[in-house]
Amino acid sequence: MRILLISPYHGGSHQAWAEGYRSNSAHEVTLLTLPARFWKWRMHGGAVTLGRQWLADSTASPDLILATDLLDLTTFLALTRKTTASIPVALYMHENQLTYPLPEDPATGPMRRQLGERDRHYAFINYASMMAADRVFFNSQYHLDAFFAALPPFLRHYPEYNEMDTVELLRQKSEVLPVGVDLRRFDPAEPPADDSSTPLVLWNQRLEYDKNPEAFISALVELAHEGLSFRVALCGERFGKPGKRWDAGVEALGERVIYNGYADKKTYRRLLWESTVTLSTASHEYFGISILEAIYCHTFPLLPARLSYPELIPTQFHAACLYHGRADLIKRLRRALSDTAATRTTAAGLAATAVRFDWSNLRPRYDETFESLAGSTKQVR
Repeated sequence: MRILLISPYHGGSHQAWAEGYRSNSAHEVTLLTLPARFWKWRMHGGAVTLGRQWLADSTASPDLILATDLLDLTTFLALTRKTTASIPVALYMHENQLTYPLPEDPATGPMRRQLGERDRHYAFINYASMMAADRVFFNSQYHLDAFFAALPPFLRHYPEYNEMDTVELLRQKSEVLPVGVDLRRFDPAEPPADDSSTPLVLWNQRLEYDKNPEAFISALVELAHEGLSFRVALCGERFGKPGKRWDAGVEALGERVIYNGYADKKTYRRLLWESTVTLSTASHEYFGISILEAIYCHTFPLLPARLSYPELIPTQFHAACLYHGRADLIKRLRRALSDTAATRTTAAGLAATAVRFDWSNLRPRYDETFESLAGSTKQVR
């Protein structure tokens, strides 16, 4: 079976997912991509560029088109209708522009030109693309539920013909398909480069407002002021300059910080296996790839008891790993860093559960899902 996978913002987790599926699938997966920059323009013009490229370069029709959420699918299908009109289409929602949080400071972030107000047009592109797709896949149940909770108020905002009946229509053709992650690339386990018994706290998430890095760094500063012994590795991907509160926190931690910058693959792998604890203070998370990578490498996670995290952590580990509010986080982090033997024992038990998200386990589900979709849709048409 031939699959055309369209990734108009081909970088980061989108790229890893697309190329991971292509590498692992039993099907023939062809990528149609654009570089990961200017995301707003990708949602506007990417469909035109990719549509023209497809018409110019395509030699054989795929059995299925699989597009990501940053594509204006309606425009792409309209421009390529001579060759794509009879091809089944799936849409994969890594994120969406309706429930993605905006920063508190209206002068920063993705909607600063709208003075911090959400630009509804990008949300409408997601909505229309979902309408055009035969099937819609969300990366987590939390993501699916959040979107469909926000969709009715979004449609009611418009003055007439609100199309409220489409909410249930879209819900019926939507389902959860978790992100496949190449976790096996971290095998085998590495012995710590530093034989120090001092526990290491890891930050491996994007350094952006939606991950709330200031809350992370302030929690560590508080424990440092108590005299608790620990080291810190700050190796997440960075976009722009960190905020002043982050910089002040890093300075306050001083020599405890053993790494500060975006880590290359070799360094990142080493830090994952060396780390004792990772924590999230995120205000937004639709899935959580970086957290899964840390868990797989036997790093103990402390995560909010909300967002997508309860789905990543099996129920039997919820009491140990999920916290409720800042005070609870501080208490749990203090305990995890004080009793590292118990922390590592829990981390080892949890690590085995992360492998269910590895491509080796999810690939059959992906292949069977898309093969079934292609076959059933063709029969209907």
